[in-house]
Amino acid sequence: MDHEALALEMRVLREQVTGITDTAVAAADGLLIAADTADSIDPEGLAALAAAGLGLARRTAQATSRGTLRQTVTYGSHGCAAFYAVGDTALMVVLGDEGMDVDRLHLATQPALDRIGSILMNKTAEGV
Repeated sequence: MDHEALALEMRVLREQVTGITDTAVAAADGLLIAADTADSIDPEGLAALAAAGLGLARRTAQATSRGTLRQTVTYGSHGCAAFYAVGDTALMVVLGDEGMDVDRLHLATQPALDRIGSILMNKTAEGV
């Protein structure tokens, strides 16, 4: 797995969108793949929670005929957490402060998700 390439994608996203505080990439089952998080964040716990939340959102989208889930965002009093599907096998979580522009985040995230998906696919191909 090219952890350097994943770290670069997370850094570039943070540089493109003001307000991003933490990022992580995880497998759909909640296992952490890579993280760029503050010491106050447990990256393994974040990955597990993100996978559970994304799983529920996927089921909700299917049950309501909304199509394939792309993202879900949770807003809190001190910022938000955005969860993005990376194909069917992984996810990316982005935490942001109150000033993060979520619309800008969604735009900047799409190319990053494609690149992250490619990085993860290369890992799968190497394991074959």
